[in-house]
Amino acid sequence: MTEKDSIDRHIALWKREVPGLDPVVEGAVVRMQVLVQRMHRLRARAVAAQGLKPFEFDILWHLRSLGSPYRGTPTLIAERTDIHPATLTSRLDRLEQAGFVIRLHDPGDRRRLLVELTDQAHEALEASIGVNSDAEKELLSALTRTERTQLSGLLRKLVLAVESEGSRLLAVEDD
Repeated sequence: MTEKDSIDRHIALWKREVPGLDPVVEGAVVRMQVLVQRMHRLRARAVAAQGLKPFEFDILWHLRSLGSPYRGTPTLIAERTDIHPATLTSRLDRLEQAGFVIRLHDPGDRRRLLVELTDQAHEALEASIGVNSDAEKELLSALTRTERTQLSGLLRKLVLAVESEGSRLLAVEDD
């Protein structure tokens, strides 16, 4: 018999209360949720060690993903991070005060503002990425390489199904 985890106990409890509950669906969804919550907590600790909050890390991460010279407009950053522009302004203020970003005028259009990563931001990202990557590897270490590949493929299938409905789950540029 397969060893039971806390999610199995959760399902047993709710199966009594919701007789039509599908234990396979509930098990898959709740396991994904709790594992993601765990990764969020580990990530928050990793970025806090660099003096960042997770939402600030997200801004820096998206700027880094733009490639050299690691700069973008506030509008692009707001779209990529799904942050309201007014909220983004206050977050950029804090990041600038902390030395993680600088704001400068676009050399091609002085009316347009750009946000650029500083060397301090690159250092913080590198340190955070390393710790976060180690935590992710540790989380998946219970699986063999083949199982990790299978899991990734199954999750890709779910993402493709959701994205076929018309919305991207992650805002990135096409190759």
